[in-house]
Amino acid sequence: MCPVSVYTVHTCVRRSVSVPSIQTMCKASGHSVTGVQRTRKWLSVPRFSIRRQFGRLPQPFLRFRSWQLLKPLAKAGFRPTTPVSKAVYSRAPTRLLSRLWGLLNEVSLPRWLRRPLFSMYIWAFSVNMAEAEVEDLNRYKNLGELFRRPLKPTARTIASHYLAAVLHVSPCDGRILHSGRSRGSQIEQVKGLTYSLENFLGPQDWREPANSRLPFLRQLGVRSANRLYHHVVYLAPGDYHRFHSPTDWSIQHRRHFPGTLLSVSPHIARWMPGLFCQNERVVLSGQWQFGFFSLTAVGATNVGSIRIYGDQDLRTNRSRHVKGKYHDYNYVDQYGESGLVFSKGAPLGEFNFGSTIVLVFEGPRHFKFHVKEGGRIFMGEALGTL
Repeated sequence: MCPVSVYTVHTCVRRSVSVPSIQTMCKASGHSVTGVQRTRKWLSVPRFSIRRQFGRLPQPFLRFRSWQLLKPLAKAGFRPTTPVSKAVYSRAPTRLLSRLWGLLNEVSLPRWLRRPLFSMYIWAFSVNMAEAEVEDLNRYKNLGELFRRPLKPTARTIASHYLAAVLHVSPCDGRILHSGRSRGSQIEQVKGLTYSLENFLGPQDWREPANSRLPFLRQLGVRSANRLYHHVVYLAPGDYHRFHSPTDWSIQHRRHFPGTLLSVSPHIARWMPGLFCQNERVVLSGQWQFGFFSLTAVGATNVGSIRIYGDQDLRTNRSRHVKGKYHDYNYVDQYGESGLVFSKGAPLGEFNFGSTIVLVFEGPRHFKFHVKEGGRIFMGEALGTL
């Protein structure tokens, strides 16, 4: 290839320099133009390239994050670390806004608007549509369908299919906020901030009414020879929004906590103690080979719904709810003694927009996580081994 270099060609493409211009540069230097290929424009309209025009804007504009909506307030004197600021943010009408966003997500768009609108979303949130089962944007009727898009069967590999020592796989794509052991009945939201497991999961009186008088770890049935572990993953708006079973287990009980719908981005989680205990969430509790196992889907701003496959009675983000009240549903009554049974990697449920998955489980003392806090993880990757 012409020594006008890959860097020069890449720079030219980014600046929308045409292929003929690149070829002219090569010919002027007396070199072959073999290997210089015409690149497909990201999205263009005659005489107007959206990528070219938006490329002139400041870089922060190009990657939207929910926490950036607080920047204007910060410039006006709003400081999230103060009690007053936290109280104001906690009382924001996030449930109403999320319901409105949920309605907007389900509005069917005309075909001529789908590709331009979806392309801007894909670009802003770095969505990898090459992994989607349906890559043609015109086939998505609304934003909701794009958020909940299924992936190609080959896009993710379930590690446990090949490694017998892998006990868990990641239930979703996202960024790891924290992984580790619990400190008694306290677990970490992010490094340095803990919250009560009893507040998060609620009393375990659904197992035995007398359980509520026992220490919480005994309510869960955690044996003295084992330890309690937890794993927290944040799903950004551009991530794959379906979640899967992290292990072979049976789900016996579902508890739905109506609540606020504050942002669960890492930036907010660092200064909002007990954030996951305030937000609306769905707790799935059951058993696996080493004892207690739970998966909790935590709602967030603009998450119009949390859906669990096989549970037709679950309704989230309703217009009215009683603060502190939760709704229990026993899968044993519907599906028999084993409840809902899932194998590793099996589809389990889905979100709208971004949110968080929290795993809390009992395991042997020699269980080890093989993930890095703050790093990216994809559905099906190994979480830990014996």
